[in-house]
Amino acid sequence: MAEVASMRIGSCFDSGAIEVISLDDPQDIRLRLRADNAAEFRQWFHFRLTGAAGRAVRMVFENASQAAYPDGWPAYRCVASYDRRDWFRVSGTRYENGQLIVEHTPERNSVYYAYFEPYSHERHLDLLARAEASPFASVSNLGATVDGRDIDLVTVGRPDTVPVWIIARQHPGETMAEWFVEGLLERLLDPFDAVARRLREQARFCIVPNMNPDGAVRGNLRTNAAGRNLNREWREPDPAASPEVFLVRREMQRTGCGLFLDIHGDEALPYVFFSTAEEVPGFTAQAALQQARFIEAFAVAAPDFQTEEGYKPGRFGEELLTLASKWVANHFGCVSLTLEMPFKDNANLPDEQAGWNGARSKRLGAAMLDAILCHVSRDDESPG
Repeated sequence: MAEVASMRIGSCFDSGAIEVISLDDPQDIRLRLRADNAAEFRQWFHFRLTGAAGRAVRMVFENASQAAYPDGWPAYRCVASYDRRDWFRVSGTRYENGQLIVEHTPERNSVYYAYFEPYSHERHLDLLARAEASPFASVSNLGATVDGRDIDLVTVGRPDTVPVWIIARQHPGETMAEWFVEGLLERLLDPFDAVARRLREQARFCIVPNMNPDGAVRGNLRTNAAGRNLNREWREPDPAASPEVFLVRREMQRTGCGLFLDIHGDEALPYVFFSTAEEVPGFTAQAALQQARFIEAFAVAAPDFQTEEGYKPGRFGEELLTLASKWVANHFGCVSLTLEMPFKDNANLPDEQAGWNGARSKRLGAAMLDAILCHVSRDDESPG
């Protein structure tokens, strides 16, 4: 924490992360992106500036070029909020000479800045409480994280069906993933929604809203408290260093899996897209047909989604089967996809005020239920 006169920057709160180099001049505030607590990934930031109402400030993130994904900075705009509920994009954001520069004149004395709209641990606990209160859901505990936080599983639907597994936020800085799950769960638990009613009759959902609560609270971009990238742990998870994956994978092996969705965010690509399973060993023509039909159904349900832009073949190389959706596709032979949402905006349907945000992520999560209903309704084509 640092201060000069009445101006102050602090980040000692849930998901807070920044290093303050200098606050000597409001027009030359010098900052550094802070690395994850036990790894060298850096890109997430979240901090509070006080005492700057009506003052033009210029904040320079000196080490932006050393971020995990420097390609994420061009065309990126910082998010800000006065009340931590309504977040907006700061138009005076630019990337030049390896530095991220944010220019803004706050209207109030307290303003929060973040890489993306945060999703707090308190909101996570509230989401679990709402699910537990629903007559359609149950919440169970799978065990503890490295720091001792709970890994919770929300179960909805018929117990005699092969589950639809949905996990989110393996990378804690990708907060849009838990916003997505919130939107999906709210619709799934709606007693009056016809799609939700049919799904609760035809399917069983196993949902992990936050795979990495330690990293989320610590303000990490990509890793858990032990410095492990959970989405590279699925082939041989370490019970001590990556218990989050070990516990969820063990439960999946107990229940089986008929459809798997891993929800993420991408720093560089301004699109909503799937990372698919064609490169997974044993990927069959039948699997390709099921995958194509699922993607087609989602494209109809969600205009924000597109299939033209995405990851290039060979991106993951030898790491392929360490990734959740690739390991699941190989192990269970079901439709298994990674959904990516942008940190920037959806270039196909841009929003100048909010960019991509929590509300749009929630609507996308709700729309996913239409595609899932199409999938589970094809009983004769469902993997056994």
